[in-house]
Amino acid sequence: MKIETCLSNFDSVSLNDLSSVRLMDRIDTKFVFQKQKILDLFLALQPFYDVLEVNEQKIQRYRSLYYDTDDRFFFNQHHNNRVNRNKVRFREYVDSGLVFLEIKLKNNKGKTMKKRVKVDVVPNVLSLEQKKYINNITGQDLILKPKQWINFSRITFVDKLKTERLTIDLDLNFSNEEKSGSFGNIVVAEVKKERVAQSSKFKVIAKGHRILPVRLSKYCMSTIDLDKDVKYNRFKEKLLLMNKLKKV
Repeated sequence: MKIETCLSNFDSVSLNDLSSVRLMDRIDTKFVFQKQKILDLFLALQPFYDVLEVNEQKIQRYRSLYYDTDDRFFFNQHHNNRVNRNKVRFREYVDSGLVFLEIKLKNNKGKTMKKRVKVDVVPNVLSLEQKKYINNITGQDLILKPKQWINFSRITFVDKLKTERLTIDLDLNFSNEEKSGSFGNIVVAEVKKERVAQSSKFKVIAKGHRILPVRLSKYCMSTIDLDKDVKYNRFKEKLLLMNKLKKV
């Protein structure tokens, strides 16, 4: 059975329906697993979740250009486990034709907050207005440059109680001007909820499929692959997991 066929068994929701569960201030929990598990997982999820459909498509394409300093300030913030750390990116929602400048903040309580503003295109150079927007939110006056693209296909689920969003990212690939790479057959799932104490059907079902939570950043993992000069001691365990999943 193809993924698209499996998804046809889900009730669908629109972007307007999704607005009630935007969760721009949330608790994130990530999971990684091999693509071979996805159909069995979806069959188990079907009674409890609806799937987002945009322009008759239930699998949406995303293109993201991440900005950082030349000395990788944002990457190093994450590597050194700094609280109140940021990531800056432009994200193109290919199938809906929307582009946003997005800034993510992970605060000292483990919550992820996202601020974003609509833009016309993904730029190679920040405008003065965009620099001011970033500085106001991050509190940092940094010289930011485009560092790498991260592209993937995403399936977005919403639980039927409208308290949780679940994203499933497939076919992850990344590149800069000199190099490219991919996550192979690895799937990255992410549960987004308002509070960590809220129950999640996905977490229960995933555990039954031996899929456990892992703290992982697509940006950091791709940075290590693209830039051999960055330090990554704290990410070695994650790299071992990713390499193990790629090989099987």
